Amino acid sequence: MAYQSPIAPGISWYEASLKERPNYPELDGSKKADIVIIGGGFTGLSAAYELAKTGASVVLIEAAHFGDGASGRNGGQMGTGQRIWAEDLEKEYGFGRAKTLFDLAEDAKSHLLDLTENHNIDIEYVRGQLSVVHKKRLLKSYERHAEIMATRFNYPHISYMDAKETAQKLGSERYFGGIRDTGTGHIHPLKLVVGLAKLAQNAGAQIYEDTKAEQISSSNGTVTVKTSRGTIVAKHALLAVNAYGGNLEPVSAAHVMPIRSFIGATPPLGDDSPILPDHESVDDSRFVVRYFRRSKDGRLLFGGREAYTADNPRDISTHIRRQIAEIYPSLANVEIAHSWGGSVGITMPRQPFVREVMPNVLSIGGYSGHGVMLSVYMGKIYAEALSGQKDKIKQYQALKIPPFPGGRTLRAPMLFLALSWFAMLDRL
Repeated sequence: MAYQSPIAPGISWYEASLKERPNYPELDGSKKADIVIIGGGFTGLSAAYELAKTGASVVLIEAAHFGDGASGRNGGQMGTGQRIWAEDLEKEYGFGRAKTLFDLAEDAKSHLLDLTENHNIDIEYVRGQLSVVHKKRLLKSYERHAEIMATRFNYPHISYMDAKETAQKLGSERYFGGIRDTGTGHIHPLKLVVGLAKLAQNAGAQIYEDTKAEQISSSNGTVTVKTSRGTIVAKHALLAVNAYGGNLEPVSAAHVMPIRSFIGATPPLGDDSPILPDHESVDDSRFVVRYFRRSKDGRLLFGGREAYTADNPRDISTHIRRQIAEIYPSLANVEIAHSWGGSVGITMPRQPFVREVMPNVLSIGGYSGHGVMLSVYMGKIYAEALSGQKDKIKQYQALKIPPFPGGRTLRAPMLFLALSWFAMLDRL
């Protein structure tokens, strides 16, 4: 029987396509360590590996199966820079900070690709990402963005596409133009999770699945994490739970909001299909973004059905197929071979939340859909910070991340109203 995630709906194509997905033990008894990590996604596993290889004692716990959260169920697109365009960051922080943040993101991209290549982790990397425009009035800003990236941020890999080139690259005339980025691409995210878990364990980290953190506290230089299977006492703790923290820690919960996103995968479309002939990934200009790509075996993986309530749609496939048909009418009746969903952690300004939320406890999350590239790097620079190299992580700690308005009771309904409004504007 296929493994069914206890925290997210649907068997993903990623899960179905794996030849091997190792199981790891539950915590059995209490532990002492230098660092305790809560969360077994990209950030947590990366940090566990980087710390363990320095000789630090590391205990990592994950409430479910490694990759059951956003790390193993996302759209697989890496992107470039931060989630916010560099020129928009410049308006907020000035050119120097914006350039530093952009360069950090490029360092993150290189780190991910180098790490997987050096350790023979086959993440099925495919180069190329298209960002396409669904409203004509946005074309100028996309054309200008390509120019700014080349001339001001020393990134020459983005080129502007007119409507004709966009239609050729997409296999669809639904969009008016856009940009093409040949300096990034997309991956198989669950293969990355599996690879990181093996690296962490082989480096000496103690990693546990099906072990939920029930309480965390910090006093007198000691962090204590209680679970139903035992207590972990450490000098430092990393909260790497992103959208799945619940009410474990109130500061993170106030700043990182979970929203649900859903993906469908078709059967392989065939080598002669005109749809995304170069197998590049795509994101569009909607506020409620649609994102899609061709996998290495030729499937269309399409995401774009978001939900801002606690409920999951009864039939993910119906919603996904309807959105596919808007772009590719020939696929109006296509089979959806796999459909799945999960929660994405977002912040108000769509920038990562990195903050010491209690003494010796750092929380990292809120990647806002840009975590494939950034989150592995965050694990690395967290490990560097504990060794005294804090310059990189301080750039993220200094970001202005306000809490969501409304408190625990009203923030979800207020977000639902706001994002529903933007979704309506996308359709008009």
